[in-house]
Amino acid sequence: MTTDPVARRRTGRPRDASIDARALDAARQLLTEDGFAATTIQAVADRAGVHASAIYRRWPSRIELIAEAVFPGPSPLNMRPTGDLRRDLRRFVDAYLEVFTAPAAREAAAGLLAHSQTSTGPRQPELIRRISARPQFADILRAAPPGSIDPAVDPDDAFDMLLGAILTRVLLANTIARHTPVERIVDMTIRMLRPDSTVATGPAALRRA
Repeated sequence: MTTDPVARRRTGRPRDASIDARALDAARQLLTEDGFAATTIQAVADRAGVHASAIYRRWPSRIELIAEAVFPGPSPLNMRPTGDLRRDLRRFVDAYLEVFTAPAAREAAAGLLAHSQTSTGPRQPELIRRISARPQFADILRAAPPGSIDPAVDPDDAFDMLLGAILTRVLLANTIARHTPVERIVDMTIRMLRPDSTVATGPAALRRA
């Protein structure tokens, strides 16, 4: 009889991949229908038709389950910069909005952000990577033409300001009366990155949206 734990796992019952898919789908349904608070492990298990222990074997808590259900990759965005700063920023904002405005993602984003602020446990790097696109933003800046980015501007500060505008637009859509056009968000971001007189603003810039 083998005592190798790896060998024992290899010869044991194979993991049922259908449970993963059913649980993730159930989580998205519950987020859309009942909201973040109601999307518990037990509720997901009941909706998926599996035992709660099967969920816990795959995800240590509902936070990881919800994050994977709505942000399945290592980052919510997957785009290659072209080197055109304005165009790339517009594509970046559009893609981010598309991800976060999905009903399940909107519910999850608000809950996950609140959890990150109130949790007393250790920070979860994987969760942060799933809801952030900071590396993609940095790629856009690196691909921009030489001299187009003010070296005195901290890219992390610029990303935080842009993310704030995006999340405000997504999470407070029902409580704010004024909705900033996407092109204006892009324009303000360029002002942060390259504060000079060559940045087009006002109605002319908005007509290009």
